[in-house]
Amino acid sequence: MSRSALIVIDMLNTYGHADAEHLIPSVREALPHIVELIQRARDGGVPVIYVNDNFGEWRSHHGEIIETTLSGPHRELVEPVLPDEDSLFVIKARHSIFYETPLTYLLSQLDVDRVVLCGQVTEQCVLYSALDAHIRHLQVVVPDDAVAHIHEDLALAALRMMERNMGATVGSGKAVDF
Repeated sequence: MSRSALIVIDMLNTYGHADAEHLIPSVREALPHIVELIQRARDGGVPVIYVNDNFGEWRSHHGEIIETTLSGPHRELVEPVLPDEDSLFVIKARHSIFYETPLTYLLSQLDVDRVVLCGQVTEQCVLYSALDAHIRHLQVVVPDDAVAHIHEDLALAALRMMERNMGATVGSGKAVDF
């Protein structure tokens, strides 16, 4: 029997970067599906782990990241997915949720062997994270309606690569069985 964790990637975001105008419409579309996944995971006692960029602020902690994103111009994209008191939080500096983070150790401590990845950006952080999960022998699930992209064509190619090359299960968030 596998134990799952829901990984929420980079959803605490100020959207102050160059590609934000291309990303925001996709985030708006994915947001209800991400919110639903988070709620279902919480209701089912599944660990919800937020892995988020620190925006290059090496003194930041998760409370400061939340505060910064809530004071940004797109608070409505952040509020629905805020961590609760039971959520776990890992800060990352690069694209993969695993690169130079304690996530591998955390997952092993939680006895997790299956990760459900949601968040942003499909063709960047989600793709690289799926690959790193795969090489760690974790089962990977990517709900295609719960990930946001900058470039739709690249996102579609990334989802296909995750499914075909990494053995990821790609499909609707409603089909995810925790």
